[in-house]
Amino acid sequence: MIWWPTEVPTLTHGLITLRPPQESDIQLIYEACQDPLIPKFTTVPANYTMAHAEFYIREKTPQSLINQSELLFVIEKGIGDDAQFVGPISFHSFDIANESAEIGYWITKEMRGLGIGKIACQILTEYGFTTMGYKRIQAHVNVENMISRKLLLSAGYTLEGIIRSKVRQDDGSFTDMALFSVLRDEWEGL
Repeated sequence: MIWWPTEVPTLTHGLITLRPPQESDIQLIYEACQDPLIPKFTTVPANYTMAHAEFYIREKTPQSLINQSELLFVIEKGIGDDAQFVGPISFHSFDIANESAEIGYWITKEMRGLGIGKIACQILTEYGFTTMGYKRIQAHVNVENMISRKLLLSAGYTLEGIIRSKVRQDDGSFTDMALFSVLRDEWEGL
């Protein structure tokens, strides 16, 4: 049975924290989404505006929690006033009957390659298995996004294969996605 929280918890491991989104994240999300790699490798629109960020934090995120359609966190590195915004991470695309969810994230340009994404994925994966009760967690990654593919492998996920023409890009073309997953039974052995 899958358990759903009534509010987004704060999860911490060392200097990495996953916390509920807040109003002050709007500007940070807007600025980060001006990096062309984020829309290239995610479903974030290429012409990301302040209105997109405001909608994401003020409307989509709280409604997703209520509707149980996405559980969104913000990744931070550091403590207190020294904490730095890293990016969002979430569970979405739930399949309650089959006890599975999808994990998704993006990392700001300044924080890529520091191992923060790996730890954030591990924190959320652990929460998904031990607290929420999922049996399977998966991720879809643009096949060209080698950094994210390496991140998931280092976080304990397994490449299952390539899903052809999975995601429509802003220009109307479709891109292939690499499918990664980890099972609760495997996770407990890590």
